[in-house]
Amino acid sequence: MKAQEDSISAGGATDSPVAPPAGRATRPAPKSRRGIRTRAALIAAARTVFEADGFVDARINDITKTAGVASGSFYTHFDGKEEIFAEVVEQMREEMLHPHVRARGGSADPREWIAAANREYLRSYRRNARLMAVLEQVARIDQQFAALRAERASAFIDRNAALIRDLQARGLVTPRLDPRVTALALSSMVSKMAYLVFVEGEKVGFDTLLDTLNWIWFNALQLPESPIEPA
Repeated sequence: MKAQEDSISAGGATDSPVAPPAGRATRPAPKSRRGIRTRAALIAAARTVFEADGFVDARINDITKTAGVASGSFYTHFDGKEEIFAEVVEQMREEMLHPHVRARGGSADPREWIAAANREYLRSYRRNARLMAVLEQVARIDQQFAALRAERASAFIDRNAALIRDLQARGLVTPRLDPRVTALALSSMVSKMAYLVFVEGEKVGFDTLLDTLNWIWFNALQLPESPIEPA
């Protein structure tokens, strides 16, 4: 179960790479230090502008102004708003999908893995809530970003389905549950609740949200009870 110890994410995380949307080629990374700094500044500025204005109203001039670079520098690194947004989303994905969750003290208790993964996922979602809201906006109007979002979600579900299959093989989860359908239900629950609380402002405290999601996971899988350390 080492793979699950290193990278389980009950909220729905995966190590698998996600490519930029089809048809939007990414230019080679710059080699000079100046080029690397400029590109990084543009991406950071783009995130600020997208979070403030949304995707539709964001302007390239505002991105370059926020980055403190000449307007023409943008097109040295990116073809347009869509390409730089894909890069911003990729950086967010790296943060959200690599929480470095590990079983505490080498514990073999899957409840601890699930609790830790849910906690890190929710913390990361909360940090990235404004950008997640923009991604939802873009996915509704751009089919290529909608496909990217769907691919990401499918990878989450596949990872959690693998965890459930492993627990079934160990006799800890009933074989009556379809692993992928169960993973789809539980992962969707965590992601949707994170969106409702951190994006739409549903009034639920973090500890209450985490505790509730954990217990639904544990009881859905009928995992044997054992002490779970508080968040």
